[in-house]
Amino acid sequence: MTELLPGLYQIPVPIPYPLKTVNLYLLKGKGEVALVDTALGTRAAKGSLELALAELGLCFSDVHTVLLTHHHPDHYGLSGFFENQGARVYLHEEEILRGHRFWKDPVAFREQSLKIFLEGGMPPAVLEGIEEEMRKTYERVYPPEAPTPLREGEVLEAAGFRLRVVWTPGHADGHVVFMADEGWALGGDMLLERVSPNIGLWAYTRENPLADFLASLDKLAGLSPKVVFPGHFNPIWEPKARAEELKAHHQARLEALLALLTEPRTPWALSLALFPGELTPAQRRFAFAETLAHLEYLRRQGLVAKEGHPALYVRA
Repeated sequence: MTELLPGLYQIPVPIPYPLKTVNLYLLKGKGEVALVDTALGTRAAKGSLELALAELGLCFSDVHTVLLTHHHPDHYGLSGFFENQGARVYLHEEEILRGHRFWKDPVAFREQSLKIFLEGGMPPAVLEGIEEEMRKTYERVYPPEAPTPLREGEVLEAAGFRLRVVWTPGHADGHVVFMADEGWALGGDMLLERVSPNIGLWAYTRENPLADFLASLDKLAGLSPKVVFPGHFNPIWEPKARAEELKAHHQARLEALLALLTEPRTPWALSLALFPGELTPAQRRFAFAETLAHLEYLRRQGLVAKEGHPALYVRA
């Protein structure tokens, strides 16, 4: 655990994913304790978080407020646990309608999810592996029963800090950045060093997540945060520059897809070409969804067309 600023602590917590850890942020002041994001509901995560709280003389029930940047399991997984301990959980209103429902009602989007995967050309055997991985993930996610909706622009008072909610859809529909009056920001997965946040099109998401993400990069850069404390890895000290790097990365990926479309191809085939190598079922799922998000962005730009079943994308 690292004290970044007086009363603001970064707590790296282990997760069973390639990123290895997720950064949680604890705010402590004026007799209150707030936690930004919660990690996945594993024994290792709970134990690590319990030890970090103990360093400050705290226990789980001392957390009064949980602020969630988005609904992905490594950020959201233990939110229901903290709610049961007495915390009030906050989540953007768009996430409550979509991502929260994904965890709360496992069958709500299953049929449409299967349709997207199969129409995109994913082999049934691969889909079976993905479904098995998702069953394991559901066992590690504890959704809150009554999250309080966050809205764009509202200001929260949390443990002595004033945080403005900045809605930054793309990585998740209801992803938010919490912007402090002092100019620093808690960025969730909006900006990460070394890697690009996954931008995927799913059965429950908005129709053009890549367009959302690119607009969110411009929006965050326009706020000129001094530093962004992210959900993974190290602080981003030059947020505008990192935003431009991520925009360039996605432009290159769009160009790579267009170059691959020398003949009609399914999203699945394109995802294998765009993300080669051996991937776990979970990683292959993300690769497929990211490929699909980029294809749909190109389609809405009029650069590619979609036809047939399974779906084939062609140069327009």
